[in-house]
Amino acid sequence: MPHQTQPEKAVRGTRAISSSLLTELKYRIEYGTFRLLAWVARALPLELGADISAAGWRLVAPRLKRHKRALAHLAMAFPDMPAAERERIARAMWDNLGRVFVEFFHLDDFVTSDRITFADPNWQENYALPGSSGVVCAPHLGNWEVIVLAANRLGLTPGGIYQRIKNPYVDAYVTKMRTPLYPGGLFAKGGVGARQLLRHTKNGGTAAVLADLRGHREISVPFFGHQAPTTSFPAVVARTLDVPILIGAAVRSGKSRFKFELELVPVARTADKDADIVTTSAAIQAAFERMVRKYPEQWMWSHRRWG
Repeated sequence: MPHQTQPEKAVRGTRAISSSLLTELKYRIEYGTFRLLAWVARALPLELGADISAAGWRLVAPRLKRHKRALAHLAMAFPDMPAAERERIARAMWDNLGRVFVEFFHLDDFVTSDRITFADPNWQENYALPGSSGVVCAPHLGNWEVIVLAANRLGLTPGGIYQRIKNPYVDAYVTKMRTPLYPGGLFAKGGVGARQLLRHTKNGGTAAVLADLRGHREISVPFFGHQAPTTSFPAVVARTLDVPILIGAAVRSGKSRFKFELELVPVARTADKDADIVTTSAAIQAAFERMVRKYPEQWMWSHRRWG
């Protein structure tokens, strides 16, 4: 390696400082913009803010690359569906995502309000988890931010995994908003966070996981007739700790109103633990598929679900 002179080292250090300052400035500008949007979203009545956001997303999102990806995924899932219907579903998806964006800033409004009900009138009897410990899985359907409230209303103590946001200021703000919904704690996505959530569940808590994307301990199982990279974490927790799995979705039933649709998924328990994890993961994805087929406009088709 060539020897660096003192001036060269000084230039290199100056560049590093400049880069750090520019990154910090970028983060501050992003955070300021985010806080402004949060203030507007909180200032407007919930339904009005959601309507405005939905209209904006429907106008802009179809012009982005993610819209083409959503249409390609819809074609994979529904090959016999007319192109016009796939386009309608994709645009309705953006409408839903626009509403979810504003509803996030009103999470506290959903905790004790009547904006969310259970589809099953006998939900307390049919979905109570023995021992109050288990795994609650949800897809990115309807408003996935509020599905954890189903676990809370069932008397469970959910802990969750979250994906860190690159901007540390936005990440701190978003985490602070979500934390009250997770009395069992929020853990950063990754090996350490997975072990923390496993320990929480082992101690009598509940693991609340969004499980329709890639993730920890990834395997491949069918989804809409195609093999899809899938997190096996929920199945690993349930099989290891001998706890049940509850599938749930907060399905949009009106303007910023939802109904919890729940389904218990059997956990395979044989002498072959690895095979059980694959079988159970496939059962989870099959349950998700049933929900998505029922409400295709409310699922996030723009994700890289099939790789």
